[in-house]
Amino acid sequence: MANAASGMAVHDDCMLKFLELKAKRTYRFIVYKIEEQQKQVVVEKLGEPGQSHDDFAASLPADECRYAIFDFDFVTAENCQKSKIFFIAWSPDTARVRSKMIYASSKDRFKRELDGIQVELQATDPTEMDLDIFKSRAN
Repeated sequence: MANAASGMAVHDDCMLKFLELKAKRTYRFIVYKIEEQQKQVVVEKLGEPGQSHDDFAASLPADECRYAIFDFDFVTAENCQKSKIFFIAWSPDTARVRSKMIYASSKDRFKRELDGIQVELQATDPTEMDLDIFKSRAN
């Protein structure tokens, strides 16, 4: 299952963990990493259900690209408890250009593997994915 644009494969574990998050809410977030040597996307980190948005933000490296899924819980104006699954393409300005290009060219193919993403965010620094942005994009 290589990506035609970048030649990246997607490890089966990526989809399995995503399905567990989506169906069973086993995780709060999942951080994915591209292993350049193996040319595949792999699961790097799993966030426990009790972890917060701050834990999630802290799990992303300051100078390396990542993909991430975040299960965002919120209360609507009508006082209904809801959740939305966010896909975050983390590409900090300080990351290597080659890394940014690989992540950018693999993103759409990888995202298609994860059926059930409701909102996509592109972030180059932590302020572009703070809690207020999640709240405004969830409604």
